[in-house]
Amino acid sequence: MRAIISAAGTGGHINPGIAIANKIMEKEKDSEIIFIGTNRGLENDLVPRAGYDLKTINAHGLERKLSIQNLKNLFETYKSIGEAKKIIQEFKPDVLIGTGGYICVPTVMAARKMGIPVVLHESNAFPGIAVKLFKKKANKILVGFKDAKERLDNRENVVVTGNPIKLKKQNYTEAQKTKIKKELGLKPDKPVVLVFGGSQGAQSINRSFIEIIVNKKNKNYQIMWAAGPEQYDKIKKKLKEVNIDIDKIENAKIVPYIYNMEEVMNTADLVVCRSGAMTITEISVVGKPAIFIPFPFATENHQEYNARVLEKVGAAKIILDKDLNSEILGNTINRMVKDKDELKQMGENASRVAMPEVENRIYEEIRSVI
Repeated sequence: MRAIISAAGTGGHINPGIAIANKIMEKEKDSEIIFIGTNRGLENDLVPRAGYDLKTINAHGLERKLSIQNLKNLFETYKSIGEAKKIIQEFKPDVLIGTGGYICVPTVMAARKMGIPVVLHESNAFPGIAVKLFKKKANKILVGFKDAKERLDNRENVVVTGNPIKLKKQNYTEAQKTKIKKELGLKPDKPVVLVFGGSQGAQSINRSFIEIIVNKKNKNYQIMWAAGPEQYDKIKKKLKEVNIDIDKIENAKIVPYIYNMEEVMNTADLVVCRSGAMTITEISVVGKPAIFIPFPFATENHQEYNARVLEKVGAAKIILDKDLNSEILGNTINRMVKDKDELKQMGENASRVAMPEVENRIYEEIRSVI
């Protein structure tokens, strides 16, 4: 198979594209795959690191307001259709696969003009503009959640496949969990609340947990907190101002990044985080109860729609960012960790949302289009 994957901007768009590429290569080892992105996003790191060539075009996302910069971006994006056509002409793909975001607009338009089949993958529960724009023109639209299909009018070319992710569910024994906790510097006998928010957009979560730690409101549980490389130093400074050493906190371990996330998430009793599509998918696959604090500035508020997918089946609680403070968050966590039966039931509810054989489903749909 010769495939072009159009993915740019954030890991939420790029990582599914890489997972799809890896599955194609596994199924058809003589395949040739390239990516189209921009010279600005995470694709410049993630795509070459995954072993694929990246071609760039000068496309831009558009703000929903009239401005000189927006008009310039619109003009540059229109011009980038020609850049995409040139790449397609040279590579001669069997299919163009788009994984959402603004990069799909020029690449899909170019592919359609040249008669190349188009498959789009939408990871969010609320479909983005690019997917809604091409819902009639794409040969297939593959979606991560059933809710997304309903929001695309249940069209015949929309197929629910799930989202491709790296994390897998592990049925660890208590001895294995104890070993992982000790390696993380955690106590074996207290519930673990896993917290992460990323390097951007998690300030409200950070503020709340700093107050919980300063006021010692986490006596009934311990916090495993991936603060994000950009936020870690700020949190360290804030704690130092109140004479707390970040490396010597009672019932809390704060790190810039968790590299063994599969182990940690499978060991945790509760997860507190934002609600990007990949995060929702990981939590459902691993089968964990969660408290979601959706990022309020996500396009079309899609993080709240994502969180509602698990809330609807009794697998998660939602605290909106505007309502978040340490008291509300602390009380919610304390109430949940005290009820082990509820946590177990919520985890089982989350597992029911997970889709099996995601990458294989996606591969078969792409192959059917070709």
